[in-house]
Amino acid sequence: RTQTYNNTPDRAVRSTTCALERAVMGLLKVGTPLTWKETIPHSRYIREHGVKQFLSTYNRVKDIENDHLFYGDEIEFSLAKLDPEKREVKLSLRGTELLQGLNEREKHGDARGHCGGCTWHQEYGSWMVEGTPDKPYSGYTTSLLQVEQNMRLRRARLLVSLEPNEIAPTVVTFPLMGVGDFASPSAPPGGPASLSSTVPDSCINPHPRFGTLTANIRERRGSKVDIRLPVYKDVKTTEKEVHMDCMAYGMGCCCLQVTFQACDVDEARYLYDQLATLAPIMLALTAAAPIFQGRLVDTDVRWKVISQSVDDRTPAERGEDATARPDDRLAGGGVRRLSKSRYDSISTYISDSAHETPEVAAFYNDVPCEVDSKIEEELIKEGLGKALAKHVAHLFVRDPLVAFEGAIEEQDDETSVEHFESLNSTNWQTMRWKPPPPRKQCGPHIGWRTEFRSMEVQLTDFENAAFTAFVVLLTRVLLVFDLECLMPLSKVDENMKRAHKVNSVLEEKFWFRRHVIPAESDESVPRVAKTESDACEEMTLAEIMNGTKTFVGLIPMIYAYLDHIDCDGQSMNRISQYLTFIQKRATGELLTPATWMRRFVMNHPEYKQDSVVSQGIAYDLMKACSDIGVGKRNEPSLHGDVVIEPLDTAHAYATQLTSNASDKARSKLLEQIRKRALQEDGPGSAPSAPLRKRAHS
Repeated sequence: RTQTYNNTPDRAVRSTTCALERAVMGLLKVGTPLTWKETIPHSRYIREHGVKQFLSTYNRVKDIENDHLFYGDEIEFSLAKLDPEKREVKLSLRGTELLQGLNEREKHGDARGHCGGCTWHQEYGSWMVEGTPDKPYSGYTTSLLQVEQNMRLRRARLLVSLEPNEIAPTVVTFPLMGVGDFASPSAPPGGPASLSSTVPDSCINPHPRFGTLTANIRERRGSKVDIRLPVYKDVKTTEKEVHMDCMAYGMGCCCLQVTFQACDVDEARYLYDQLATLAPIMLALTAAAPIFQGRLVDTDVRWKVISQSVDDRTPAERGEDATARPDDRLAGGGVRRLSKSRYDSISTYISDSAHETPEVAAFYNDVPCEVDSKIEEELIKEGLGKALAKHVAHLFVRDPLVAFEGAIEEQDDETSVEHFESLNSTNWQTMRWKPPPPRKQCGPHIGWRTEFRSMEVQLTDFENAAFTAFVVLLTRVLLVFDLECLMPLSKVDENMKRAHKVNSVLEEKFWFRRHVIPAESDESVPRVAKTESDACEEMTLAEIMNGTKTFVGLIPMIYAYLDHIDCDGQSMNRISQYLTFIQKRATGELLTPATWMRRFVMNHPEYKQDSVVSQGIAYDLMKACSDIGVGKRNEPSLHGDVVIEPLDTAHAYATQLTSNASDKARSKLLEQIRKRALQEDGPGSAPSAPLRKRAHS
């Protein structure tokens, strides 16, 4: 895991195209999904054969090695419609329509510029659009510059497709979700999928998977989802909490995710574990969600809301009903106690080093991790190590949420991963470990991948690129310097709680490992737990990022790595801007988007010190967020001396050097040429060059 990848990729890797990106980010299946009642009889079969599919895949690809670093990001946009006369803002439910046009445009030859093209994906909300690069970035320092360029390209192309008075800011939440008539086109709240009292089903993406997912979560848990947040207490605040009853409140939150291709399976597992300890840190640093349902809330991030919005646990699984009778068709009979929602932090490390001995395993993996014991035994019997067997058996304590007609017993366990992914992809944890998918004929090679999922989307491409570059560079630091960031998972979970606090960047301390070198004497051999190396202490985010007297800090280590690989000057200049920005964010010199938004609301002339975000405030806030994102509004409190350059939407698509012209273009050109002549140069004029003579007279 100490390999670096600065050499030219081999032919197979170099030929990787957008197919890899699609595999990294995932595609929606087309078909007829089953209702929850129709799914229940198939649940056991899907779980059992999901395990078989995993084993088949694992045995086929476990020996892949020497893959090069490729990575990609995912950014989600929110469509909104402004009414300047009324000073109103509503969600614009045109995501699907917009998506079709964007992807159609990408098919044309003029779609790819110097920083690559874009790929557009559906998301849960019908007002949402997800954009990714059309192919992964390669493992070179110069690729870190392409990230921001491609993000700006995505934003520009999306803006070109908008209608007048439409905006598409990168905000985590829409401030008025669930407040009155908040969507365009208007619709009454509720519908067969959500049964919500505040959100219409028209806000759910019309692809059948999303409505079915919403209904099946509600039906499995036996009630509507129950999302509760404390309201921020201001001088005149009377409400104590916000109560939300629809999955859209959570799965409609926008985020920034980054996926890496690892060298081999062991490296992917190592990165999964190491980055899991950093997930709460990055959640706090990117905090951008202080408003839900028209109220300032007493939290700054989205995670708990999403966790509650997809919590499909039955009352018995939540520990609320000890008298429930098991249903043998469900995982755990539907009564096994489950300590977390399926959207939460990880519950077990998956690298062998975190399970070296029973003592080490107990020290690091000190939180409840429910498993399907039969599946765990089967996996170990088939030769899987204890760490991975526990991870997979933990995934399979859940039921599949969406199954498709004609795609259950029809799946070939030797070639399909349909049933495995139906569980793996709906365990929405801070990290996701992703085995290589089945390789299609003439398709690209795709290796073992690790997905980092905790960060909140930022207002500008500069910020999103900075955090993407930071995480990418951190993976190289971990690998090249062979560092160890593991700590007891109870500390990681405590950090997740602290990351939710208002202004946690400055107000909270986070547990972090005191020594990241593997052993006290620089040994590279495994050690027992509870040595001095394993000690954790509470640090501020500034100390974690910038260092203390005893801890060198993450950013100084990144600079050491860049010096080690002799980073080129051009890349170094921009990377230094990214790292300086993150340093200032960590010290509080620059605000998180959550703090900036909270201050925007509280300083607004219409604000009445009651925690209420009115229509007028929301209008001004969303417009300001949009203007900041496109470079129309400078905010030094967010970016310091970094200036966000205005987007060039006129050249969102590359201009081709063409050898032919249409009749319309030719006529336009001739008309322009004719305008260069005067009447006196027409019929009967002298055979000379009058225009040239006039120009020099």
